[in-house]
Amino acid sequence: MLTMTENATTVVKTLASRGGTTAEGGLRISTSTPESTEYAVEVTPGPAETDTIVEADGARVFLEPNAATALDDKVLDADVSTEGNIRFSLAEQAAL
Repeated sequence: MLTMTENATTVVKTLASRGGTTAEGGLRISTSTPESTEYAVEVTPGPAETDTIVEADGARVFLEPNAATALDDKVLDADVSTEGNIRFSLAEQAAL
């Protein structure tokens, strides 16, 4: 299952709070196919019925089914530039 770095949890919580969502809100990631490497990301007030919910330290990420499959073994990270621009990145999870 997708995991998040500490930076990513902080950014997701910040985006959700700025997006005017409730405590059930978060960041939704979707893609057209499980093989795609292009993802749509949006702040949303809650998950869709078929979404997988990933929670870490109060940050909530909703993965539509294709994204859940594609990101199953990934780690979500986030960087914020000095100008306030946010960039998400994905990495492979470390093998156990």
